[in-house]
Amino acid sequence: MGLKERLRNDLTKAIRSRDKLASGTIRMVLTAITNEEVSGKSARELTDAEVITVLSREAKKRREAAEAFDAGGRPEKAALERSEGEVIAKYLPEQLTGEKLREMIAEAIAETGASGPAGMGLVMKVLAPKIAGKADGGTVSAAVKAALA
Repeated sequence: MGLKERLRNDLTKAIRSRDKLASGTIRMVLTAITNEEVSGKSARELTDAEVITVLSREAKKRREAAEAFDAGGRPEKAALERSEGEVIAKYLPEQLTGEKLREMIAEAIAETGASGPAGMGLVMKVLAPKIAGKADGGTVSAAVKAALA
């Protein structure tokens, strides 16, 4: 069963159990997936990797919105955004730990032979497919920059 099919099944379960948070969040995610599928010149079915990319983007939106609501003095809205982020996180692959990420960065640097900030693009190009959906891009970028400095 693909990830999109799992989301649809979980949506049905959430609706039947009257879980408004889960059903609303999963509906939002499925809508984002559908929008991604129909964008472009022709409609297509997303692969699980592409679905994970959409899920990561939606999770990032929830984190940023929660921070914005906190900054704006709206803790109840921030809590809702965090709750939605937790629902989305159930469908994402396990996030990389700091140690595993540093290991992968060291391997990518050794593989590319990059040195200094100029090699950052090469390292990120090798690293990006390996970490897709498993770590935040900003965190990875900062870690690569630190490793190359």
